[in-house]
Amino acid sequence: MNQAPEEVVELLPEPLVQRPGPEASLLIRQASLLDPAAGVDGEFDILVTGGEISEIAESGSLEAGEGVEVVEAAGLHVFPAFFDPHVHLRTPGQEHKEDIETGTRSAAAGGYAGLLLMANTTPPVSSPADVSALRHQAETEASVPIGFMATVTRDMAGTELTDMAELREAGAVGFTDDGLPITNPGIMRRALQYQRMCGGRIALHEEDPDLSAGGVMHEGDVSMSLGLRGVPSISESVMITRDAAIAGYECGQIQVQHLSAVESIEAIRQAKADGVDITCEVTPHHLCLTDEIVRSLDPNRHKMNPPLRTEKDRLALIDALIDGTIDCIATDHAPHAKHEKEVPYEAAMMGVTGLETAFSSIYTRLVKPGTITLELLIEKLGSGGIPFDIKPFTLTAGSTANLCLIDLEAEWVVGEDGYESRSHNSWCEDETLSGRVLMTLANGQVAYRLRSFSMGVA
Repeated sequence: MNQAPEEVVELLPEPLVQRPGPEASLLIRQASLLDPAAGVDGEFDILVTGGEISEIAESGSLEAGEGVEVVEAAGLHVFPAFFDPHVHLRTPGQEHKEDIETGTRSAAAGGYAGLLLMANTTPPVSSPADVSALRHQAETEASVPIGFMATVTRDMAGTELTDMAELREAGAVGFTDDGLPITNPGIMRRALQYQRMCGGRIALHEEDPDLSAGGVMHEGDVSMSLGLRGVPSISESVMITRDAAIAGYECGQIQVQHLSAVESIEAIRQAKADGVDITCEVTPHHLCLTDEIVRSLDPNRHKMNPPLRTEKDRLALIDALIDGTIDCIATDHAPHAKHEKEVPYEAAMMGVTGLETAFSSIYTRLVKPGTITLELLIEKLGSGGIPFDIKPFTLTAGSTANLCLIDLEAEWVVGEDGYESRSHNSWCEDETLSGRVLMTLANGQVAYRLRSFSMGVA
C-alpha cells in the first residue's frame, strides 16, 4: 500500500476529534458479544472502566464496583461501534439542514462512534484554515469523533489542485470533491502524484456528466414508463475504469464512493486483480431498494445520486459485499430541508439520510431473511477495517470503549418518535424495522442512550 512517508505521518494531527466528556464506567452483564475481526462470539460480561474496556469475562461472573453503572443485557447484543466514511453534515453554510451537533447525535443513535465528513459544504473545505476551524468546532460540538475530508480541487471547480500537503498537516484525513466528479484526467493524475507525497486516500464520486446529462433516476424500463430522464449505469463505471487506470499507473490510493451498478463492480474487481490500491463502499439504500420503488415519485425517500438501479444491480452489490469486492458500507447521509424535497420529483434535491437506520434497515431486509450474515454486516459497518488511516473499533480488553448495545428483537417505526437528525428525508420513513440501538459508547464516552432505556448504579 502506498502511504505517506513515516516521518510525515508521525507529524499529522489525530484524524478524529470530539468534544470532551466524562469517561464511562459501566458493567454490561450477560450480553451476546460479536466482533468478527477479533474472533469474539458468545455471551459475556464486559466491564468498562474510565472509558476503556478493562475486562471481558464469563457471563454473570463480574461484579460492579461502587458507582459503576450496571446494564442487565441478557438477550441483548454488543457489537463494535460502527464507522461511516461518507457523511454530509452541512457545516459550514447550510446548518439549517444539519450541523455537527445534530449530525453526530444522529450518528450515535445509529450505533456509530466515528464519521468522515465530506467537503462539499458552503463554502467547500479547500484550505488549511477551513480544516482547522472545523476541527476546533468539533472539539466543542461533536458527540462522536469525526474527521474531515478536504477538496481535491480548489472550491471543487475541477481546475486547480488544493494545497494537499498543507491540508494534511492541518488535519484533513483525505480528499474528495464528492458531489462532483473530477472530469479532467490530467487533474486526477496530478492529484494522485501529489497524494504520494502527503498521503490521504482520495475518495471519488464517479460520474461522467456527459453521460448522466441531467438525469434524475436510473435509465431503464421504469424511467421510460415514467417519462423521466435517466442516468445510465455506464456513467459510473467508465469513470471508475479511467480512475483505476490512473491510480494504478501513479501508485495512488482511491476510494470509490456509493457503488450502484453491475458494470462498476466488474471494474472494481478488475482493478483489484491488477493490483490497484482501490477500495469501495456501498450504501444501505442501494443494497435494499431498486428503481421500481421510484414509481411512487417520492423524492423525499427515493431520489439520490447515484440513483437506485435494477434488481440485477442490487443483487450484484450484495454478492460483491459477500465476496469482499466491496470493502465497507457507508450511508452517504445527505440531509435536506423539507422545502427542497416537497417539490416535483425532477426538481427535488438528491440525497437521503441514513445514520439512524443503517444497521436496522440492513438487518431487517438482508440479515433476517438470511441473505447475508450478521457477522458480515458488523464487519462491513466498521469492525473489519476502514479504508482510511483509522484504527478499527474492537471488543478486546485494553481497547477504548467504542461499542453499541442493540436489541435485535425490538421493532420500531422510523420517524414515529422523531429523529436526532435535523432533517427528515429518511429513505426508511414510516417503515417498521427490527433491531434498535439502545446505547452507544464512542471514544470511551456514553454518546447515546435510548430515552426508554435505563441502567442501574451499583
